[in-house]
Amino acid sequence: MKIAEIFTSIQGEGDTSGYPTIFIRFAGCNLRCLYCDTRAAQDDYGTEMDLAQIMEEVQKSGIAHVCITGGEPLLQQNLPALLKMLKETGHATTIETNGTQDFRTCQDYATICMDVKCPSSGEKSDLSLLHWIRPEDSVKYVIGTDEDLRYAHETLKQNAVRGTIFWSPVFGTDPMKIVSYILDQNLPVRFQLQLHKIIGVQ
Repeated sequence: MKIAEIFTSIQGEGDTSGYPTIFIRFAGCNLRCLYCDTRAAQDDYGTEMDLAQIMEEVQKSGIAHVCITGGEPLLQQNLPALLKMLKETGHATTIETNGTQDFRTCQDYATICMDVKCPSSGEKSDLSLLHWIRPEDSVKYVIGTDEDLRYAHETLKQNAVRGTIFWSPVFGTDPMKIVSYILDQNLPVRFQLQLHKIIGVQ
């Protein structure tokens, strides 16, 4: 499996925001989002590690929460096997995915955070995957423009999402535009900022 990096930090977003977390960042992505903040993980130039090596790093950390991220982690063929091992060792695992890959084979072992790509990203997610989001999963919209706001709202009208819905600003853009829109429209979404960037950690 191609690993860009494994590190520990505070989870900065999603349902487990604020928890100490070990991040397993896989190398390689099938998208090229214009605002990507992990460009080093876009290509598959990571370090080759097998399941035992990855699990050794996780176990050494002593941390219960695991975040599987990328790149796009669902491109890794052995991912379900790793997730099964993490569950069997008592870890609570979340997968951050760009919404282009079918995640159903992973849902027995982890919660899903599907990042729905808005127009300013320059990319598109597969909105049919929203049907498979469970109450314990979540959906994230990273919003940078008025067009993004309208797109995010429209997809919510057209798709019944059972999980938690997060709206977050592209880092460095005006968050109050999103807050005002949520309040004006009385939307059932949770506004979030990227905590890790605010406090200045990875």
